[in-house]
Amino acid sequence: MQTYHFKEEASVPSPALIFYKDILEENTRTAIAAAGSSDRLWPHVKSHKSQDFTELQTKMGIKRFKCATIAEAEMAARTPAQQILLSYPLTGPNMERFIRLSLAYPEKTFYCLGDDIEQLTALSQLALSFQTRIPCLVDVNTGMNRTGVSFDSLLSFYQKLGQLPGLLPSGLHCYDGNRHEKDYAEREQKVKETICQVSAVRDELNASGNPCPILIMGGSPTFPCYAQNMDGVYFSPGTVFLYDAGYTEQFPDLPYKPGAAILTRVVSHPAKGYFTLDTGYKAISAEQGIRGIIPELPYAQEAFQSEEHWTFRMKDDSPQECPPIGTILYVIPWHVCPTVALYDKALLISSGSVAGEWPITARSRKLTY
Repeated sequence: MQTYHFKEEASVPSPALIFYKDILEENTRTAIAAAGSSDRLWPHVKSHKSQDFTELQTKMGIKRFKCATIAEAEMAARTPAQQILLSYPLTGPNMERFIRLSLAYPEKTFYCLGDDIEQLTALSQLALSFQTRIPCLVDVNTGMNRTGVSFDSLLSFYQKLGQLPGLLPSGLHCYDGNRHEKDYAEREQKVKETICQVSAVRDELNASGNPCPILIMGGSPTFPCYAQNMDGVYFSPGTVFLYDAGYTEQFPDLPYKPGAAILTRVVSHPAKGYFTLDTGYKAISAEQGIRGIIPELPYAQEAFQSEEHWTFRMKDDSPQECPPIGTILYVIPWHVCPTVALYDKALLISSGSVAGEWPITARSRKLTY
């Protein structure tokens, strides 16, 4: 069993976010191998929001990053990253923020994304007022129905984008967050169907004089499927680098290890067989039915959670007793991405000892721009 304990843990106040550098590096190497090379990865930074981790990944050969907020894009721009995609529709003041950010780092290429011609027309006009032209990807709705242009409208939409002088059509962004098939073969079959649709549109665009040079395909569960079946494209996993208990359960084929944990302590024994941790829903993502798991206590069953407390009971057939008050435990979040956003820093562990602190740089919605 993976141990998350480290030498100096007794001096760390709880709850605390812990990053394990050795695991993060191993997960990154595994993702690079799955993609075929670091040059094929265009990973999302939303899970970790860490400038230090982004810089570490650039040293491992990754030069392209995807972001959900302008703060994340600015964070990526502060590293040796070369190409940065803001994969979120720009509206309101965020349009000007994005343009000013891109102009502040002329040595880097910033890409915007969109699925609405009216919104992109406004962005185009604003770009012209700044005497610039922004590379733009079309967001494709591959079936998730969160954002994106449907396949039956994609060709005409891309052609309309080409008529906006402030934007440069640069390709397609195809995120399939709706792919939750636990069986790899079933997931891969669905991916192949998407590949056929995307490839047909790309070929038609190129044939009609509308170059489509960039295709960014998939997320953490599907990018290995695309890598095995599609050449000349990029992949944008996010969660695989930190990983979590949810993905471990949902996608048993993915060979990653949870590299983030919450250090917590037992603070109470409110009743026989019950114990309470100091990790309430202000300390771990609570939007899912399961908040996390305690690897050391497989017989612990969640009772309830409140703002600063998380109460468990030991199952009736448990060979384990309740851990004593003051015991240090580690919780692996079920959903690591929103959990990280609850903390302003992560304690970095390497080879079983504290190696420093990594600020969660882009936890804030605004850095400079």
